[in-house]
Amino acid sequence: MTPVRVLVLSAGIGEGHDLPARLIAEGLQAARPRAEVRVEDGLKIMGRAVQGVFEGGSPFHSEWGLRANDVGWSVYMGLAPTRELAAFLLTVAGARPLRRRIAEVGPDVVVSTWPGTTEILGRLRRTRRLAVPVAAAITDLAALRFWATDGVDLHLITHPESAAEVRALAPRSRVVAVRGLTKPDFLDEVGAPEARAARGLPAAGRVVVVSGGGWAVGDLEGAVEAGLAAGAFVVALCGRMEEVRARMGERFAGDPRVRVEGFTEQMGTYLAAADALVHSTAGLTVLEAIIRGCPVISYGWGRAHIRVNNRAFERFGLARVAGSRRALDAALAQVLAAPRPAPDPSFAALPDAAGEILALARRAGGRAAS
Repeated sequence: MTPVRVLVLSAGIGEGHDLPARLIAEGLQAARPRAEVRVEDGLKIMGRAVQGVFEGGSPFHSEWGLRANDVGWSVYMGLAPTRELAAFLLTVAGARPLRRRIAEVGPDVVVSTWPGTTEILGRLRRTRRLAVPVAAAITDLAALRFWATDGVDLHLITHPESAAEVRALAPRSRVVAVRGLTKPDFLDEVGAPEARAARGLPAAGRVVVVSGGGWAVGDLEGAVEAGLAAGAFVVALCGRMEEVRARMGERFAGDPRVRVEGFTEQMGTYLAAADALVHSTAGLTVLEAIIRGCPVISYGWGRAHIRVNNRAFERFGLARVAGSRRALDAALAQVLAAPRPAPDPSFAALPDAAGEILALARRAGGRAAS
């Protein structure tokens, strides 16, 4: 029997898209060792013009870039006419190369981890220009327009709280809260003493992790200073931005209470060791902290879609939101004075993302049995 074939489309603009794509591929291979799984960059498939619009994190490290991003997002997401125009233009630019690549690969199911490809694939499905079923992986909590779209057959959500918004955007789609879009080791039981020893962190006292995501955006310096003022040892994670890492290293050089690092594969251990996470960009890192039982404070950016996610964090009681340095100081004081919550075991009981994707292929008459 011919093995099941899956095409996973990501976008090289952040770990929030690339990491789930890799984990989905690994999950599919584990569930079906003979499966043919390809992970490809949807932006590259669509060509340089589309890549140029979406790639590059440097504008987020300047005030003009931040304001332009904020205004642009508000215009094209806040107004129905411009939102529809943006979706139409994206589809015009990307539909043909995506359809061509799908035809070349011949998958039984296509999985998208980036909202741009999700929107295009959904439009192709609902206009009957794409016969292959589509699954979309959603790693944000809110502001899900484009993450979720009518026409997509299956939406895989990381936060169960996102279900209502997804169903409103895609009422005919199957919506399932799943595990498997974060690393499996987040579900392993790891005590704080063990985690601290593994990462060489102080055995006693408070530990705060500061993160700005893959692009290291937001007021990382202010967050580190707030952690120090609260009497904590601070780990500052600077993602893949070496210039930010260098700047932070110089700023806190010689302070034994601060560790500055770049991108890390040890986030699960750090969050098990920490008493608080101060994070700027929502997304998977917040979910990972919640799974670990590490309290989260969203601080340092609050722009565009992050603003909407911040409101949802507060509405669902998933994280504190600090809009200023003074508010961050107060939030850290509250978090560090309280007992650390226990890890949330409910995520381990969720259906597996790979299993849901294989079931979609099976329902569509694909080759998921092998």
